[in-house]
Amino acid sequence: MNSLAALVRGFARLLVPAVDNADRLQEWITTAEEANLPYMHSFIRGLRLDQAAVHAALTREYHNGGTEGVNTKTKLIKRQMYGRPGFRLLRHRILLG
Repeated sequence: MNSLAALVRGFARLLVPAVDNADRLQEWITTAEEANLPYMHSFIRGLRLDQAAVHAALTREYHNGGTEGVNTKTKLIKRQMYGRPGFRLLRHRILLG
């Protein structure tokens, strides 16, 4: 449990964008693989499948996270309103939310 907590804290430190995070990520992956935790292997496999996006997220200062958050919230409201009439009500709920 302690090794898992240390790995999570180590990855959290990588989430602050910095130029050297790409190298630090490779070190973190090596450490996580040596810990031999089954769920970490799945997470590492996911990181490797989309390596370009992970590299960009950890090294670049700018991202579209805010935009994605607004899109997700809008879609949630839209799904909650399924079967209710009209765009005006949807617009009203978005503006009030």
